[in-house]
Amino acid sequence: MAGRHGHIKSYVRRAGRMSEAQQRYLDEMLPKIGVPYQNTPLDLNAVFGRAAPKILEIGCGMGETTAKIAAAHPENDYFGLEVHVPGVGALCKLIAENALGNLRIGQHDAVEVVRDMLPENTLAGIHIFFPDPWHKTRHKKRRLVQPPFIALLASRLQSGGYIHCATDWENYALQMLDVLSGESSLENSVANPPPEALQQALEADSTAHLAGFAPRPAYRPLTKFENRGLRLGHGVWDLVFRKL
Repeated sequence: MAGRHGHIKSYVRRAGRMSEAQQRYLDEMLPKIGVPYQNTPLDLNAVFGRAAPKILEIGCGMGETTAKIAAAHPENDYFGLEVHVPGVGALCKLIAENALGNLRIGQHDAVEVVRDMLPENTLAGIHIFFPDPWHKTRHKKRRLVQPPFIALLASRLQSGGYIHCATDWENYALQMLDVLSGESSLENSVANPPPEALQQALEADSTAHLAGFAPRPAYRPLTKFENRGLRLGHGVWDLVFRKL
């Protein structure tokens, strides 16, 4: 379904069950570290109170990975976007428990935040980890990683900045590779496959012998869910593209 601003939403708002702790930390912390949506450009240095590399994370989930990365890299500032209330509450709890002064939360549609609030050439990096794969064919148009949105994200990156995507759905991994490779302002951090090989893989849902995917960067921790999947033999694909 298209939103009021015309783009197809990549998520469905779910009520979810809030624990008492999540609700308490949401109420206490969000007024302090939440960044409300506005339709005017945002000064990220003013938001964080310093000049430091700014990393955007789209879809924080329950916040485990987001909090670990922010804790391990205090030299960077992280702006996490998540629309599901229990996830926002869980991340608020992690921020409070770990005294993470370099992490802020936006609880709003990512397309609108990036388009309306983030000026061009301001981000050092963008993380999109395990977005909803919308695995049914009729739903693939709802996937977050689409050419218009990647072009928008690329415009917000500084020269040399990166987009890092990760997924455990093979077909989505191939679509991500196709879309990112098609953005002229980005360059794959590893060798790209020839276009005909990528097209054949997309049609066959197979990444066998296909170049273009990156080793998992050390800054992206393995989650419990991911570890379980790897033990069961499930694949995980990382892509890291840099702005020219």
